[in-house]
Amino acid sequence: MDKTYPVLPLRDIVVFPHMIVPLFVGREKSVRALEEVMKDDRPILLVSQKNAGEDDPTADDIYEMGTLANVLQLLRLPDGTVKVLVEGSGRARITEFVENDDFFEASIVDVEEETGADKELQALQRSVLAQFELYVKLNKKIAPEVLVSANQIDDPSKLADTVASHLALKISDKQDLLSTIKVTERLEKVFSFMEGEIGVLQVEKKIRGRVKRQMEKTQREYYLNEQLKAIQKELGETDESREETAELEARIAETKLSKEAREKCIAELKKLKSMSPMSAEAPWCAIIWIGFCLCRGASAPASRKISIGLNMCWMKTIMVWKR
Repeated sequence: MDKTYPVLPLRDIVVFPHMIVPLFVGREKSVRALEEVMKDDRPILLVSQKNAGEDDPTADDIYEMGTLANVLQLLRLPDGTVKVLVEGSGRARITEFVENDDFFEASIVDVEEETGADKELQALQRSVLAQFELYVKLNKKIAPEVLVSANQIDDPSKLADTVASHLALKISDKQDLLSTIKVTERLEKVFSFMEGEIGVLQVEKKIRGRVKRQMEKTQREYYLNEQLKAIQKELGETDESREETAELEARIAETKLSKEAREKCIAELKKLKSMSPMSAEAPWCAIIWIGFCLCRGASAPASRKISIGLNMCWMKTIMVWKR
């Protein structure tokens, strides 16, 4: 038999049975609906809107499957809005809306759930709990106590609704779970949604780790460079040596070299940059190698004897470094 209850349209939330949730209510019709149920301590039907942006929804803007809920606490705020604490008790479907100018009111029928085979339910419960444990570990927004509570739930329907209420899903997806009457099917959907969410969370974790490592590397390089500058300053070095290596770097870039020779020159220049000209470990080998490559170029035969001109070129390279 149909029963009539005031209806509270919800935006951006789906309330499942067994959930205790605070709601902030500001629309006049919704406040009047709450006032009506508070008169004789009646339940109220919580139903989500199809479009959260609709300020003045009609019957067509509201889903037909909702949750009957008891009002545990109601607090009027100074700005005229109401904060209400509700607890979902069971699923209910709207059969028709009753004409009422003050608030939404509808005739509803209670929804009887279909359970399924015991062994299948047990297997699905275990799978959902194991998956939820991984989800909670990855999602830092969920308190560990939620997992403890979920592990103590024996009722498969309640477990499905409890887990569903903590998933970061679209309203339409949560409404789909609320509308799924067969418990085995609902558990399967919850498991499937969790798989998708876990995949996204794992990718996010990898990205965060990669960004963190890159930031740490950048910070370390900056710190080491600052240390190097301080050491060079203590040794009385100036920017002159950096200008000299920059000039050598420019000459390497301009000179036509084989791939192997260019790579070797760049490697030797890198070594040169890390050395101090005042160091006991004089960087002459690196300078001579770079000079040799720059003066010979890529076209010179490997067997060509070192000429006086080549020696002069080496000297010019050395003078760039020590002028």
